[in-house]
Amino acid sequence: MVLRHDMRRGALLMLGATACFAVMGAVVKVLSARHAFLELMFFRNAFSLPIVLAAGLRTGALLRTRRLGGHAVRAVSGLMGMGCAFLALSMLPLADQTALNYTQPLFIILLAIPWLGERPGPARWAAVLIGFAGVLVIAAGQGLGTGAGLLAGYGVAALGGFFGALSTMLVRQLSATEASTTIVLWQALLMTGMTALALPLVWTTPGWADLGLLVLMGLIGGVGQVLNTEAFASAQVSSLGPYTYTGLLWAGLLGWLVWGEAPGLAMLAGSALIVGAGFLVLRGEYRGRAR
Repeated sequence: MVLRHDMRRGALLMLGATACFAVMGAVVKVLSARHAFLELMFFRNAFSLPIVLAAGLRTGALLRTRRLGGHAVRAVSGLMGMGCAFLALSMLPLADQTALNYTQPLFIILLAIPWLGERPGPARWAAVLIGFAGVLVIAAGQGLGTGAGLLAGYGVAALGGFFGALSTMLVRQLSATEASTTIVLWQALLMTGMTALALPLVWTTPGWADLGLLVLMGLIGGVGQVLNTEAFASAQVSSLGPYTYTGLLWAGLLGWLVWGEAPGLAMLAGSALIVGAGFLVLRGEYRGRAR
């Protein structure tokens, strides 16, 4: 496909995706004060379905698959990751949760050891240590003196990074036989159905204003998901890596404008360590592909 090496298109799509996810995170944080995170997850998936289905129909994607079990496992992993992210958003500043979400590449390195039999070199182990040091710096800057609740939020956010990495590994397995749009379609359908089962336990009837925000959350999340998928179909992952970190800028700006959450020194230093670790991983991937 021609799109696989269109760097400009891939970069623009990734910038759009990170902006969408940051706005969605801000909406989730607003709604989490009045609605359970499981209810938010349902609306996030349900209202993203029209966007995902439209993208699938445009590309001719079908739901036909021989790996329904694999899609189900992927959906469960995705739900766990989304649940951790949404719960962490109700407990942490927006920029802090976003920063900890970027631990995914570090967990991928660790999961690749038993999963793929990989043996990380010194540079990758250094990236893991630097990245998790960044997590500790962020948590120490705000959590150690504020009580166990905030510390639990950092733990939940880091756990979300783990499930995000697990989902990535599962997608890599599925992509050997499944189109990316087919994976996204099954993910949206299964995650909507699974979260619907929990609705009677957590339901809070939304007012008109909250309903509008719920629709916005789902639609913009679906747009971000499609843009993200198209970005990775347009250019190499190692080339797009730097653009994914613009989510930190969006989250910091929204957190400051909406909640007055000015990033502290610990958050900035910890984020720099996590992003630096991510660049180490991307640099190793780029060199590996070059060889």
